[in-house]
Amino acid sequence: MTKNRTNTKRRKRVQWAAMRVLLGTVGRASAGIRIGYRHGFDSGSMLDYVYVNKAGGFPVVGHLIDRVYLNAVGWRAIRARRELLKDVLRKEIVRRGGDNGAGGGVRVLDVASGPGRYLQDLLAEYEPGTLHVECRDLDRAGLAQGGRQAAERGLTGISYAYGDALDPAPASPAPDIVVVSGLYELLLDEAVIAASVARLRGMLAPGGVLVFTTQTHHPQLEFIANVLPNREGVLWEMECRPVELAEQWAARAGFAEVASRRETVGLFTVTTARR
Repeated sequence: MTKNRTNTKRRKRVQWAAMRVLLGTVGRASAGIRIGYRHGFDSGSMLDYVYVNKAGGFPVVGHLIDRVYLNAVGWRAIRARRELLKDVLRKEIVRRGGDNGAGGGVRVLDVASGPGRYLQDLLAEYEPGTLHVECRDLDRAGLAQGGRQAAERGLTGISYAYGDALDPAPASPAPDIVVVSGLYELLLDEAVIAASVARLRGMLAPGGVLVFTTQTHHPQLEFIANVLPNREGVLWEMECRPVELAEQWAARAGFAEVASRRETVGLFTVTTARR
């Protein structure tokens, strides 16, 4: 029995090593995989590319590899999560009076936004002054990319600032909506997440809402943890957790009206928690 387990582990190590070599050589014909190796497969720049969902890279072979890459279940779920996030935010904007710009507009803060393409798309749906968006991240390249994109689109009402999602500086005026998307599954310590949820509650305007995502399942978790490097250059480990646990974090932090919805692919939930 012990010998069989040892042989299985050895085979897996060889398998993962071979996959890393293949992805790091032939795989770089794909534009998406090149971005992953340059910025990290968990980076905002990578997610921005996934959102666009247009295969690129070397002609023919690179495009084919990239299309397979972009069609991976995790990336399909990311795109479905984006659509669910936008739907949730639209409803919250209406609830705060953002449909008519009452009270000077609704303020949204994303504390780990990357380039924030989905927020740009959302902002473009509203009249100027209805919505004010602040994007923060530790990835300066992603922030610069988002700023360029917003300028190219002629968007006003969106700003980019360097900031740590786990130690956020206060915002003034206080945001009506705080978003944490795609961050908590990257954190392996649940106490850190619970502390973050509580800290973000204190940043919200009265009656404001925290919107955060949870990864509850991922069929390629082992592959990712053994093959793909993250933004720090080490193998990308993620944690899947039940949505009930995510809702407990919010309830224990003092939030009310805690509720969750699942995106259509089935890997992520979006939770809303009202102050």
